Amino acid sequence: MYGIGIRRVATAMVTASAATLLMTACQPGGTPAGAGSSPSGAPVKPAASTSTSTSGSTSPSTPSTPAASATSGSPAHTTTPSTGAKACGLPDLKASMYQAAVRPDGTGTGAAIVEFTNVSGKACTVQGYPTVAGAGNGSPEKNRPLKVTTTGGASTVKVAAGGKAWTKLTFVQVQGEADGYCKSGATPASYPTLVVGVPGAGAHQVALTDGVIAECDDKVTVTALSAAKPS
Repeated sequence: MYGIGIRRVATAMVTASAATLLMTACQPGGTPAGAGSSPSGAPVKPAASTSTSTSGSTSPSTPSTPAASATSGSPAHTTTPSTGAKACGLPDLKASMYQAAVRPDGTGTGAAIVEFTNVSGKACTVQGYPTVAGAGNGSPEKNRPLKVTTTGGASTVKVAAGGKAWTKLTFVQVQGEADGYCKSGATPASYPTLVVGVPGAGAHQVALTDGVIAECDDKVTVTALSAAKPS
């Protein structure tokens, strides 16, 4: 009887201990045995999660700023606004030339105005500084280029149908009477006609309406083509 009682008490104690463990494991927030501890007994920190949670509302990620486009922002340089007209060609212009009212002192030509009239029937444009050569009596290979010095700023000039553009040629003046002389000691030159080249619009052979070109040193100062008539 005594032995049976001991076994019953032991069985009851084992049953109670098992029930206690089972209740602990089932409680909310209960930690299973062995969880959160290392074999040494030190607490184990949970590893950082590498997965993205899909629960709840999340803010969209901010897109990275795209690299600036090569064509964005201010241009590296500015361009002349379109005039709505094509560049003048050789047949679009008719040239004439007369002595300028304002010219250096001397007995030669001194200065001349070259006038270009648009005879095309449509507006066209000119721009830049003309070239100048003494005409070689109908033989282009005998033309004698003059050394050009430019003056003033060049811009696009819109020439209306029937309109005009001008350039002024200022020469090294001939001095003295009769054939005259050059201050440099060179011999004066005379040309019945000049060949005046317009950038993009060809070479125009033109004669003075009142005399011949007389100049020294084969040098000339040239203004840019302009819508304003020079004096």
